[in-house]
Amino acid sequence: MAAAEPERPAGAATARRLARGCWSAFWDYETPKVIVVKNRRLGVVYRAVQLLILLYFVWYVFIVQKSYQDRETGPESSVITKVKGITASEHKVWDVEEYVKPPEGGSVFSIITRIEVTPSQTLGACPESDRVADATCDSDEDCAAGHLDMLGNGVRTGRCVPYYRGASKTCEVSGWCPVEDGASVSQFLGKMAPNFTVLIKNSIHYPKFQFSKGNIETRADGYLKRCTFDEVSHLYCPIFKLGFIVERAGENFTELARTGGVIGVIINWDCDLDLSASNCNPKYSFRRLDPKHVPASSGYNFRFAKYYKINGSTTRTLIKAYGIRIDVIVHGQAGKFSLIPTVINLATALTSIGVGSFLCDWILLTFMNKNKVYSHKKFDKVCTPERSSGSWPVTLALVLGQAPPPPCSCSADPGQAGRPQDEGESRAQAGLSPWPCSTSAPSEQMVDASEWGAGPGPCASEPPQDSRLADPRGLARL
Repeated sequence: MAAAEPERPAGAATARRLARGCWSAFWDYETPKVIVVKNRRLGVVYRAVQLLILLYFVWYVFIVQKSYQDRETGPESSVITKVKGITASEHKVWDVEEYVKPPEGGSVFSIITRIEVTPSQTLGACPESDRVADATCDSDEDCAAGHLDMLGNGVRTGRCVPYYRGASKTCEVSGWCPVEDGASVSQFLGKMAPNFTVLIKNSIHYPKFQFSKGNIETRADGYLKRCTFDEVSHLYCPIFKLGFIVERAGENFTELARTGGVIGVIINWDCDLDLSASNCNPKYSFRRLDPKHVPASSGYNFRFAKYYKINGSTTRTLIKAYGIRIDVIVHGQAGKFSLIPTVINLATALTSIGVGSFLCDWILLTFMNKNKVYSHKKFDKVCTPERSSGSWPVTLALVLGQAPPPPCSCSADPGQAGRPQDEGESRAQAGLSPWPCSTSAPSEQMVDASEWGAGPGPCASEPPQDSRLADPRGLARL
């Protein structure tokens, strides 16, 4: 007698059934089923969501953002600047060659408005500035010889000497003497500076669209020699007064000239190339770029020196300059109609309208009364009937709901047992396979609910036990 096979664990069998079910469900095909629900509140929600989505895409996406265009940002740009004007300080007259740094006329330049001059510096030994940490002393023991302070003005000699003014003493250093803080003289150049004129010549190019344009009027009658910038009447005369730039940036010119600062001149080229080139115009804006409210780093200054020889010894004049630095910043974008972004955004808009259906389905399946009735009507399972090689048209028509229900190959009534067999034989003679018996209620597309149990017929069967399917008033209350 053969030994009985050991029983396999129940968990393994369950796992195999689950795997088979998942594999079978993977090959199922799903298609939408249209059901009309007569519910005014749900219809209002559905149309309101569709309207909001439509307004968003029409107004914001297509009109405001112009998403039907192909776009290019960051144009290729060149900037040339030129400053004109003269001014005077307490001691001399200053022209452009002296107060504009650097003189090349690039997109970043400085206009000097105040200076602190330390004249006639020579290499030697002198007292250190009292602003340097640990520079004050009482005796030579307080000054270490050879010590070099990175924030000081030279190498300490080890001597403690009287300061330039007052009774205090500081350590002596070897370097350029006298040091800056001990003998500097301040001069203000900002008296006439508001009337300086600044020419900003700018040209841009968008390589994707092969479009170029400049900000200067193409006229040969000396137009630029007698015009100044105005947003309405002289847009293409980019000659700005320095006082106008500072005022448009919201700053006080006198205060800015004394402490220094950085002003940004921003040129924006936002061009719609579906229109004519005359509609692509520069837009100017001005603002201060440096943090003026931070005491530790407010203002703008720099140092430079002028060297010369006196009696064969090298001498220099050290200048600490405060000024207004101008940064010319160019940016922009250009757009032109293109079929690809238009199609993409139209497809996105049409797809997004389906959000209304998803939201209403979720409300019906979750919150509405009779949600189980709606769920049963919405989700149907249709099994493809068996067919012979020549029966595919009838099978396809049955699946699409375009053919009458087939007769069953089995019957609950013994008296009707012969009829399906006879009809099956006639179908076989016609080249069609007999229809298998369905064990579940057919879907609404195949059999009308009123035909269940309608009397004798080729495939009469009992109506379903679920009263919600037999009672059509359940859906009517939706």
